[in-house]
Amino acid sequence: MKIEYDTDHDLLNIEFLPDVSIDDSLEVDGIVIDYAKDKRIVSIEVLDASKRTTHDPSDLIGLAVVRSKSVPSDRVREREAGYGKKKKKS
Repeated sequence: MKIEYDTDHDLLNIEFLPDVSIDDSLEVDGIVIDYAKDKRIVSIEVLDASKRTTHDPSDLIGLAVVRSKSVPSDRVREREAGYGKKKKKS
């Protein structure tokens, strides 16, 4: 998974399947979901990201990915406690 923020276009892109072609896209209220031919989600794009997430979406780059016993090993979930919070500098 790759998370990128384009400052010139204020676009946050979360890419799940980097080598899979996009077959279809659906936009709902500024959120674009790109699908592969087999309906897997290839990526999710957030338009006007600084208005929808944080003032500086690049703050989201440090998100933690945590594996859980309740989630199959081939899937990941985000650690709730760390979302959108910066680590304290020592």
